Amino acid sequence: MCWSATADLVAGTGIAAVGVVSVALAARRPRDLPLAALPLLLGAHQIIESAVWRNDGGTGPATLAWAAIALPLLALWVPAGVLCAAPRAARRRLVIPLTAGAGAAAVLSYALATRTVTADIRGHTVGYALGLPRPELIVVAYLLATIGSLLLSGDRGLVLFGVLVAVGAAVCVALWRQEYISTWCAFAAVSSVLLLRWVARRRPPDRKR
Repeated sequence: MCWSATADLVAGTGIAAVGVVSVALAARRPRDLPLAALPLLLGAHQIIESAVWRNDGGTGPATLAWAAIALPLLALWVPAGVLCAAPRAARRRLVIPLTAGAGAAAVLSYALATRTVTADIRGHTVGYALGLPRPELIVVAYLLATIGSLLLSGDRGLVLFGVLVAVGAAVCVALWRQEYISTWCAFAAVSSVLLLRWVARRRPPDRKR
């Protein structure tokens, strides 16, 4: 969540709790489970960043775990989850963001395995650095995979979530250019609580005996 270790811990715990409820509601619609679990994943992500704060940044296990979720995992998780939950008519076009996400995840996984990711505490934000070659290409593929898949989903609730995350990305780049990865992930984590409403609306009605 930025600002402090306590803020990350409190926000992460609350968002993860929302994720638990979301997963429980989606249990009767297995295709919705990957997206329903996104608040749980992002909540845990914020809790991990609280450990990064407590370690004063650096290159420890918490930093690597945070980067592994933020970079390759989300690049693949989001478009795959959208493809699972999307209406049948939208699935063909969603292959494009899924392919972009798979490519970005492969490159980012290789980078994390061969390079050292560092975290730097900068006032009330955290900056992460991995030293990627041609990062602009990876950023385009990452945004197509995450935001693009939501916007192309054909589902009103997911499109709304995608618009909100896209606006958050633009704001974070404008305000925290060097720390936008951390701040955008925090914004996405908070925004992901909207998925609880999305799951609740899609839950099949109980059948009376």
